[in-house]
Amino acid sequence: MTNRRRIGVLTSGGDCAGLNAVLRAVVQRAVEGYGWHVVGIHKGTAGLLSRPVEAETLDLSRFQGELLRRAGTILGTTNKGNPFNFPLPDGRRLDRSEEIVEGFRELEIEGLIGIGGDGSLAILSRLCEKADLPLIGIPKTIDNDVAGTEVAIGYATAVGVATDALDHLQPTAASHDRIMVLEVMGRDAGHIALAAGIAGGADIILVPEIPYSLDNLKRKIDELRRRDRNFALVVVAEAVRTEEGEAVTASPGAAKARYGGIGHYIGQKLAEATGAEVRVTVLGHVQRGGTPVPRDRLMASIFGVHAVDLLAAGKRDRMVAWSGRTVTDLALVDVVDQPHRVDPQGALVHAARGLGICLGDR
Repeated sequence: MTNRRRIGVLTSGGDCAGLNAVLRAVVQRAVEGYGWHVVGIHKGTAGLLSRPVEAETLDLSRFQGELLRRAGTILGTTNKGNPFNFPLPDGRRLDRSEEIVEGFRELEIEGLIGIGGDGSLAILSRLCEKADLPLIGIPKTIDNDVAGTEVAIGYATAVGVATDALDHLQPTAASHDRIMVLEVMGRDAGHIALAAGIAGGADIILVPEIPYSLDNLKRKIDELRRRDRNFALVVVAEAVRTEEGEAVTASPGAAKARYGGIGHYIGQKLAEATGAEVRVTVLGHVQRGGTPVPRDRLMASIFGVHAVDLLAAGKRDRMVAWSGRTVTDLALVDVVDQPHRVDPQGALVHAARGLGICLGDR
């Protein structure tokens, strides 16, 4: 693709810290390394459905330093409206994928770098295949559940925010003899809860991949009391279910469940079982918007450069990944619809158990 001079880049799915750092790396490498033009597409696939397409030329003047440090994405993003099954106001569904293909043609781009999670990358892969457009994906999600890569953009910052929250909750918990329950995000994976819980000194960590019983949680609280501990820190991933296996959502009956409320459920059950005073904190979208930590900025820079290099080498339908302490890439077909969950036998779970942290199953 060395003769191609015009590529597109977009952010899709939920926002997270480090996206602007990826955009900066893509533009730096494409412009300075290959002399290409870079078109930034606004609002993900939603921008491609607009007429004219919502986009702007990205050049080096757009990245003077501050964007490396800014959370969110200057291009905007969307996690709604699958173009292959687009919802209309009257409730009908319409395949609008051909409009996306027309949008690509309007921009006259010869390759696309898509920054998204596994759901977004799956949709972009189908769209680019239909348009016969080379696609390179960059994994981003605070959930860290994209297969094939050890880290995704945004995860490190989210873990930092959750760990910082535990650092703030511990002193007030000890001052008032309380159990503090912290509910964190992560969709269907417990990576944030597990990593932040270990780093923040949690006593109990609940993740959706490991079943729990309330009796085991009570047993842990009783054990802490026997050791003259007057407080406890509990971290709960948002996708954890009730003891009966029911999902706790903030949007019952919606097409896509939006988790929320399991922290209050666990808090109430612990209060009833132990007689302790319990307070619940739900971090929510605070985890998405923090200033990107150095780890996210570093991975964003590495991923952005490698994605451009892959297009220059004529590659297509690949995703950049981090594995074995180096950057690599793999076929998108091996990534999409293969979510990476917490391994109950993995190193982090083993470390948590070794530290005496209760995971609810024993």
